[in-house]
Amino acid sequence: MAKKDVRSLLRAKIRSGQFRMVDVGPGSTPGLKGGDKKALREMKKHRDELFELHERLYAERKRSLLVVLQGMDTAGKDGTVTHVVRNFNPQGVLITPFKAPTPEEKRHGFLWRIRRRLPEPGFIAIFNRSHYEDVLIARVHNLAPDRVIERRYALINEFEKGLVRSGTTVVKLCLHISFAEQRARLIDRLKDPDKRWKFNEHDIDERAYWDDYMSAYGSAVTHCSSNPAPWYVVPANDKVYRNWAVTKILVETLRQMNPRYPRPRLDVPRLMKRLQA
Repeated sequence: MAKKDVRSLLRAKIRSGQFRMVDVGPGSTPGLKGGDKKALREMKKHRDELFELHERLYAERKRSLLVVLQGMDTAGKDGTVTHVVRNFNPQGVLITPFKAPTPEEKRHGFLWRIRRRLPEPGFIAIFNRSHYEDVLIARVHNLAPDRVIERRYALINEFEKGLVRSGTTVVKLCLHISFAEQRARLIDRLKDPDKRWKFNEHDIDERAYWDDYMSAYGSAVTHCSSNPAPWYVVPANDKVYRNWAVTKILVETLRQMNPRYPRPRLDVPRLMKRLQA
């Protein structure tokens, strides 16, 4: 039997019309045999390949890649951004950490600020949080009625289908950690003076809504994991596995895109002659 790629293993499985976060073990390591040592070796091996694939995408200037990162606080979105960017040429990467909407952003539809940060042809854009905040936090804290949330699911699907039609490949990654692992990471931040700048007491308050968030994530994935733009749910308790899985997903995606260096029509003999004169 052919070995399954990591995208197939981690693509959200919707059963009986529903995806449930509890069906994915946050401490599991699907597809990785050999532990952290093998993962680290494979990531090192893929580093040059990812750089070349990005260079080809940048040179081709016809298509783009959008990487969407979602996850609970401390799930590793910032760490994943650092890991991802390390593999690419920074001048071709656009990173946007979406925070709470500004007053100006609130005057527009929820996708307005998202559209302003989409990648140009040749670029890779990374969203640290995204348009999905408007169907996650909004649902958990009742910031919008159910009918508005349902309408937003439909708008997101149309938006993402439009991106794919226009040449942007969409990779959506949900970094999934456990309730206990989040507690351990928050405690680690408090214990380490060099990490306390990351600590936000509001994160403790939000832990009271954990089950509501899991339900909201389940609904978002159920409604918005499509063939053009599927969701991948990445177990993220093990940081090395998380980075390995993200690396594999990006390698598989860019290989499938198969960007090509352009072949301009040049009179090479004439140009060589000029350079040698």
